[in-house]
Amino acid sequence: MSAETTSPPAPHLAKRSARRRRAFQLGEFRGLTLWVGAVLVFLYFPICVLVIYSFNESRFAMNWTGFSTDWYGRALANRAARTAALNSVIVATCATAMATVIATAAALVLARRNQFRGKTAAIGLMSLPILVPEIVTAIATLIFFSTLGIRLGLGNLIIAHTVFSIPFAFMPIRARLQGMDMSLEAAARDLYATPWQSFRLVTLPLLAPGIMAGAMLAFVISLDDFIISLMVADAGSTTLPVYIFSMIRFGITPEINAISTMLFAASVSLVTVYWLLSRPRR
Repeated sequence: MSAETTSPPAPHLAKRSARRRRAFQLGEFRGLTLWVGAVLVFLYFPICVLVIYSFNESRFAMNWTGFSTDWYGRALANRAARTAALNSVIVATCATAMATVIATAAALVLARRNQFRGKTAAIGLMSLPILVPEIVTAIATLIFFSTLGIRLGLGNLIIAHTVFSIPFAFMPIRARLQGMDMSLEAAARDLYATPWQSFRLVTLPLLAPGIMAGAMLAFVISLDDFIISLMVADAGSTTLPVYIFSMIRFGITPEINAISTMLFAASVSLVTVYWLLSRPRR
């Protein structure tokens, strides 16, 4: 009695079956790379033009006459621009410190405690400033300060930026907490460490990269904010983005390009540090 033999499938059928079994990949769409490149050019080409024309020798922004760094010297010598930049740094530093402390405490409660009543609502409230349009937040904050008669100068901006920056600091801190090994804290408690000692000597050092990443992100968000600053700032509390906007109304000059380039470089540097700190480590 002869055993039945089966012939192997045709090559084209085997390839088709292999394509069906292969995981879905977005990059397999034809022309997608071209579209992604076009989007990136649309996003970043204007920034490249701004940086290039910040070295323009002419006083007219789009009339290239030669290479020069004089506009950077004029921008640094501009007293109003320096005051606005100092206001931005003060507001961003204070708002970042308060937002990071609040975000760390919230992350410890929401990531470590078991399910409790209102936990889902609390997480939603923490993310609400990201979901709500910034113009709505700015108008609501302005109405709040006007109703209560709060006029604290830079204090109004610090309060508004703190509230708006909390969710941006909360996300990397919570992600870091969720990826931490809780057995180390349990080992510290087994060695008779108090809850405070366990937090200070074990949890906090392990959480430090997430806290630094959240602080960097909150600082960038506060430093670059325009809409809330425009709505809330009192006289004498102008931040650098608002000052740049006021200069544009009188025409774009290479000095504006130079100030914008320096602000862009500072933001990119801070975002790079945030990316380095938030990278997963083995």
